[in-house]
Amino acid sequence: MTLQQIRYCLTIAQTGSMNRAAEQLYVTQPALTGAIQELEQEVGVTIFNRTNRGVTLTNDGRRFLHYARQIYQQYELMEQEYLKPKKRIFGVSTQHYSFVTKAFVDTVRQFDASRFEYAIRETRTIDVIHDVAQRRSDIGILFRSRHNRTVLNKLFAENRLEFHPLVECSAYVYLWKGHPLAKNASISMEELCAYPCLCFEQGDQSSSYFAEEILSEREYPQMIRATDRATMLNLMIGLNGFTLCSGIICEELNGTDYLAVPYREDKDNQNARMEIGYIQPKNTELDEIGQTFLREMERYLAARK
Repeated sequence: MTLQQIRYCLTIAQTGSMNRAAEQLYVTQPALTGAIQELEQEVGVTIFNRTNRGVTLTNDGRRFLHYARQIYQQYELMEQEYLKPKKRIFGVSTQHYSFVTKAFVDTVRQFDASRFEYAIRETRTIDVIHDVAQRRSDIGILFRSRHNRTVLNKLFAENRLEFHPLVECSAYVYLWKGHPLAKNASISMEELCAYPCLCFEQGDQSSSYFAEEILSEREYPQMIRATDRATMLNLMIGLNGFTLCSGIICEELNGTDYLAVPYREDKDNQNARMEIGYIQPKNTELDEIGQTFLREMERYLAARK
């Protein structure tokens, strides 16, 4: 029994005709018929009923095809993994930053889609770290601050990751243009207390050290958690919610209905610095597509700065 004979059987069963199967397989009908007869003799069962209207599976043939199909599917998986040219997979895991998506889009446009498979994962902070550590993603994008630096640096060291800074920025209040505070030149913590603070859900890792928002260690009277950017934007409009961010917003992707207003500190509620950067495994170098992605991020951040 050979894989070729199994393939012949599967094609005949699919087409219901020796003639059509021979055409698809690029073999002559006598050669195909002879191969099936040899197989039937070897396994000791009749696989196909042959009539003037075509061929059908016998009861033994159905049972045989049940096992044959599993064998051939496993062969196809092995062929895809080891024999066919493999596409280069490029992945990015990131906290919820629209500028990362923008850089990803601009990178993908520069490369032949037939040569690469792409993945971008907007996800929780701890998953960004795990994805890069486990080589699921080539690069991870997140931020450090005075509040979370020690905890994150410890995780980077445990997972043999390096952090590379991209940009530093102070906190901004992100809200929709119809918000009562939208026309303010700056917004204080006292003014924000009347409105719900929106933040991204971090699952079991709900500590403020893993929050994606700057000033996460503060107490807010109203707090609503979401898991994606689209929901966050809807909550801004529906509930006059706000979130605290870097102020680096991609209007091309998020739309023009939202804006970032500088956060105004006071003696009890001081501002803080975000250091946004990327992580990658230690002692590794990014290939062409990874370097292109970094250049697109740096170009966008430089323009926005």
